[in-house]
Amino acid sequence: MSSPVYRRILLKLSGEVLAGEQDFGIDPTKANQLANEIKSIHEMGVDIILIIGGGNIFRGLQAASKGMDRVTGDYLGMLATIMNAISVQDALEKNGVETRTLSAINVSQISEPYIRRRALRHLDKGRVVIVAGGTGNPYFTTDTAAALRATELKAQVLLKGTKVDGVFDKDPVVYSDAVRYNNVSFTEVLGKNLRVMDLTAITLCKENALPIRVFNINNKGDLKRVVEGKNIGTTIKE
Repeated sequence: MSSPVYRRILLKLSGEVLAGEQDFGIDPTKANQLANEIKSIHEMGVDIILIIGGGNIFRGLQAASKGMDRVTGDYLGMLATIMNAISVQDALEKNGVETRTLSAINVSQISEPYIRRRALRHLDKGRVVIVAGGTGNPYFTTDTAAALRATELKAQVLLKGTKVDGVFDKDPVVYSDAVRYNNVSFTEVLGKNLRVMDLTAITLCKENALPIRVFNINNKGDLKRVVEGKNIGTTIKE
């Protein structure tokens, strides 16, 4: 078995990944596929922190643009991330991976409260830690939550699993001549306004020298190859 180049990672997934071929909701088959990908690196001894967005169920910004109060919309989005977290927890445990969900919003019947020392203790015991509920505050995205939790839980890298093969100079879905970056600096991402993560998340990673690797989570085995240090996707660092 190959050795991982990272001892502890934070994996950030968009909620849309969980929808699979559907436009909305949670596809249990896709949840199981993701669980198998995560299991493959858990078996390598990697500490895993997992954060999943809620866009497959609810988007606060879109609701706000249609008249809903922004704070209300953001809290509903946080609740959507909890639904996604519980679904992936179920899939992981059915695949034999011990898991704990910790939420920034108190939902004691289905998850533990997010407490940093508790999360670190679970990681030390070899459990996958799923962090739900964003930061627990409106106006902050799950990208920002990922950068924050990765920093405070001492992850060596933030892995962002997307539907495309990395960071491009323009949208590869729209432009066939889009060029993928192998490596790009935080300064370039901010200066060129590359749509990788929101600016708060990028700035937090930059200030804490936390590298980001962007790759296609739908490519079977790519998560493991990234953890092994293979040249997959795009690396963002200074």
